[in-house]
Amino acid sequence: MKPSLPLLMSLNGGFVDTAGFLALQGLFTAHVTGNFVTIGAALVHGTSGALTKLVALPVFCAVVVLARWLGHGLPALGLPVLRTMLVLKTLLLAAGAAFAICYGPFKDSDSGLAMLTGMSLVSAMAIQNAVHRLHLGSAPPTTLMTGTTTQVMIDIADLLRGLAPEEAAVARARLRRMAASVAVFATGCAAAALIYSQLNVWCFVVPPVLAACAVLLQRATHEGEAAEVPGPHH
Repeated sequence: MKPSLPLLMSLNGGFVDTAGFLALQGLFTAHVTGNFVTIGAALVHGTSGALTKLVALPVFCAVVVLARWLGHGLPALGLPVLRTMLVLKTLLLAAGAAFAICYGPFKDSDSGLAMLTGMSLVSAMAIQNAVHRLHLGSAPPTTLMTGTTTQVMIDIADLLRGLAPEEAAVARARLRRMAASVAVFATGCAAAALIYSQLNVWCFVVPPVLAACAVLLQRATHEGEAAEVPGPHH
């Protein structure tokens, strides 16, 4: 798998998480455990969104379980697992964008339509997390950068201290890969903030477009790899 697919997913992860946070009163759609913190803030400050944040984690977990089960059943239907998952994520992001544009901006993120919008985005990011774990395990995470940033700093510290040539080569390769992931995720966050400040909920048009590009990229990569495999000799 070319690294460009995980990077594209990281860009989308940063964008969706930031756009959801801004449009839905602090809802984290990608790393949903962060919602426990914002639930406390919402309760203390009396702002809306506590219910939506509370629902996000069980919805996220349920979608990951369903994605896992679906992945086991897709081959029997003759469908490619990874590509099908990416398509489902694209459809959920498109649904979230449609809800946000048609019914937003949301003054109360605990309203039914706001919650529907948020859960569409949470479900999409749940699938992205499942896809990473199941199919892109060698790539850095695409939705949560804490562990990746920690490893980047550890590699920098080790390289500055001095490593054996073989270990240094491994550390540099890992550092390049992980630093790129963090940079792209941050770019997605910044882009979402900028576009939201100008276009409000219309910013949600971007994630399904990026997700569709990921589907096309995965398909092109898969077909390219298949073409490189020599056929049987007769």
